[in-house]
Amino acid sequence: MVYRRTHQVVKRLAARRSAILAAARHAAADGGMAAVQIAPVAVRANVAAGTVYRYFPSKADLISELIADVSRDELAAIRRAADAAPGPSSALAAAVTTVAVHVLSQRKLAWGILAEPVDVDVTASRLASRREIAGEIATRIEAAVRAGHLPAQDTALAATALLGALHEALVGPLAPDNMEDPAKLRDAVQTVTLLALRAVGVMDARARGLVVQAVLPAKALVGA
Repeated sequence: MVYRRTHQVVKRLAARRSAILAAARHAAADGGMAAVQIAPVAVRANVAAGTVYRYFPSKADLISELIADVSRDELAAIRRAADAAPGPSSALAAAVTTVAVHVLSQRKLAWGILAEPVDVDVTASRLASRREIAGEIATRIEAAVRAGHLPAQDTALAATALLGALHEALVGPLAPDNMEDPAKLRDAVQTVTLLALRAVGVMDARARGLVVQAVLPAKALVGA
């Protein structure tokens, strides 16, 4: 007789997997990727270490899925913000602002996802994450070009350049310290969003208006 998992069993297994990933995310947010170790994550998730290995056979698997999980959440947030915008230029501004807010609101986790050295190979997951986010930004640039709001350009290259600039400015080695002040966070988001819009060809006065419009919905994250 073939064993079939009941709905409750499937639900319980999915919940346990989610708990393990949530524990890994909290560990990375607190201590960077170096803190994502099987035993401590198991303790945080209130499961045995062997249970973690049943879901994620190695630390590389766990960290790779953590990167994918965080990236899925960020991509969903970018799409929600952009889709809620009134037009293609506003959608682009909202997308860029959302990337900046996510990076600044969890800088240690963001650095871990992007480039923090780890003792396992998670290159493929990191590249996939960046490609997805850059692809979404490229989609928003393309829409603004088609609408006649931006000059024709290599949208894929422009999106990659914008994403690189955001990451380098906000979480890279040259990123400013002491960003706990909500006013500084808000100013940083406004600055990088304005830079991004100017870079792809939005006229300055229009860019400034789009930045104000885009940052308003993000006040809950960057401070009132």
